[in-house]
Amino acid sequence: MSLPQIEIQLIAALVAIACAIPGVFLVLRKMSLISDAISHSILLGIVLGFFITQDLSSPFLILMATLAGVLTVVLVEAIQNTKLVKEDTAIGLVFPAMFSIGIILISKNASDVHLDVDAVLLGELAFAPFNRWYLGTLDMGPKALWIIGCILILLVILLILFFKELKLSTFDPGLSAALGFSPVLMHYGLMTVSSVTIVGAFDAVGAILVVALMIVPAAAAYLLTTDLKKMLGLSIFFGLFSAIAGYWMANLLNASISGSMVTVLGIIFLMVYLFAPNKGLLANMTRAHKQKNEVMLLTFLLHLHQHTEPEERSVQHLNYHFKWNHKQAKKIIKLAEDNGLIHVRHPIVNLTEKGKKFNEEALRFILNNQSEKVENMKKDFLLFRG
Repeated sequence: MSLPQIEIQLIAALVAIACAIPGVFLVLRKMSLISDAISHSILLGIVLGFFITQDLSSPFLILMATLAGVLTVVLVEAIQNTKLVKEDTAIGLVFPAMFSIGIILISKNASDVHLDVDAVLLGELAFAPFNRWYLGTLDMGPKALWIIGCILILLVILLILFFKELKLSTFDPGLSAALGFSPVLMHYGLMTVSSVTIVGAFDAVGAILVVALMIVPAAAAYLLTTDLKKMLGLSIFFGLFSAIAGYWMANLLNASISGSMVTVLGIIFLMVYLFAPNKGLLANMTRAHKQKNEVMLLTFLLHLHQHTEPEERSVQHLNYHFKWNHKQAKKIIKLAEDNGLIHVRHPIVNLTEKGKKFNEEALRFILNNQSEKVENMKKDFLLFRG
């Protein structure tokens, strides 16, 4: 493996980690779209910074880009606070306007400067090792590596110092304010940090990959855990894996590195979305099927509780009464039998003592408007739950 290959993977890995940290809090605060807005609107800040300094390598560009990102957040919230439009609409109004102004300024006043829009959107990690930082005659390595490395160190320090405050203001802003932790300060601090991270990353990897690295790993982690620390760890792991696997996929296919990384991220999210144990699509479908069977079972048992006439308890009448087909009726009767709630003396169905007790408990909760307790009660009575 050559030195440029190592440097590309190292830059990609550091970008993935740096984006994952603020990305988790953006996802939890339901502000995922704001990362897309910032990643596009900072172009205006970069252009204005270049007009002032006439130097593409000036640190002033990072400052101006960060200010443009914060300005985006301020404008979005100002429009949203009018209550005339929702947050997603406000974001859709602000960032296209700022991005288009940046494009116009580039095309009119900086057409001879290497500030093309395609590079801004897509980035090109393959070129990152060639933009190097020299200290005198000493080669210090790629500039992108130093920039994102410093940003990552800053992020880790801030996360350690303000983890408790960030957690509290994210999940309970009211309690945070009551305890003296300003939710507004935490909010704008997070937006500033997100802007700095996006600015530092998007020169190497482009605006699209920055958004993907901020949101997709955090969204996948959110489907797997409810623990904030574990969510941060999983988000970082998914980002790192996509960075390295994406690079080697691009190397194998001779394709865009950024595009390959986003593809790997998409595959990761799809797998988690389908197979996550608690929040995955298959788990939800299984849960919904089980709940449907349990509702049918409860309805069936309550019917038996209310009717003592033999004709009301015959299997044929039950099929007719509930409009169940033969397969559904057979399944629910078997489920009730397996749980010891009924016994069948063909064709009559009768409740067992356990079934009578189950009905009494269920009716007591339902009549007292405590239907939510029926779910907990099922755990005591049902060994097989559909």
